[in-house]
Amino acid sequence: MEAVREQLQEEDEEEARGADAAAMLWSIQDALERQTLQIGASACGATAVVDVLKALSVDVAPEEADRCVQTRLRRNESPLPDYLLSRSEAGATHVQLIQGAQEASKGNVIGRFFHLHPPRRVRLVPWLARWIRKGAVPVATMNMQLAAPQGEEVPDAWHHQLIFGVAPHAVFMTNPLDVESEEVVHRRLCSESVLLIRREDVLQRLTPDCSLSGLSESQSDPRWQILDVEGQVRRMVLEEEQEQDQPKLTHITIPAAYSSGITLFALRETELGKELLDAPELTLL
Repeated sequence: MEAVREQLQEEDEEEARGADAAAMLWSIQDALERQTLQIGASACGATAVVDVLKALSVDVAPEEADRCVQTRLRRNESPLPDYLLSRSEAGATHVQLIQGAQEASKGNVIGRFFHLHPPRRVRLVPWLARWIRKGAVPVATMNMQLAAPQGEEVPDAWHHQLIFGVAPHAVFMTNPLDVESEEVVHRRLCSESVLLIRREDVLQRLTPDCSLSGLSESQSDPRWQILDVEGQVRRMVLEEEQEQDQPKLTHITIPAAYSSGITLFALRETELGKELLDAPELTLL
């Protein structure tokens, strides 16, 4: 409890000193030259790990990072129940990123994940700036389906992005090289572990012999039943059969394996590494 109070006091003092000033691991020009572009399908997590290791001066081939992260792929040719299961876990979780960075670096790099959902008492940019100035390398795990720009199609997936710097109310990221507002990034970092699946991706995999009961009964995760994924699909089917002019479901919601938040990476045998592992969890609102 004392550690939590000290953390909150430090945040308040830093904000009073203007601690949301820019803190950069790389300049924008450096990021342009050094960033790694997506190394494969669903491999944004492994791509982020490559850049984490690069920022910590650990040279690892992209193929080795991907092998260590163990990126999971979508099973696009599977029947609907298995396809949806593959969608719920495609890519990687923060746990896989931490384990992958550790294995690829032969144990020299450690990671610590900080949940941002449910909402935490944290000012995102000052908090990130403090860790970046100490040399930590942040990776955001975000639900990109939140805060989608008005008029644009809802994105198809979650995303891992290395954060190479922050400025007042702004966050700089790689893959793709981007600057986004603190507000939008924070919204995407504070998400339930769910994923929206587009209507067409559901309906095109429905076959006469497809057992919808498998959407609930064969899954070990109770959230498939809690979200009534089977019922959502049946509603879509009914909408197709009735062909009414009323608005139709554009997506179904399924459980996702990912948790939204920030993973901070550092070299293990350093004061920063010890501080990172000993840091308290962010306080719930």
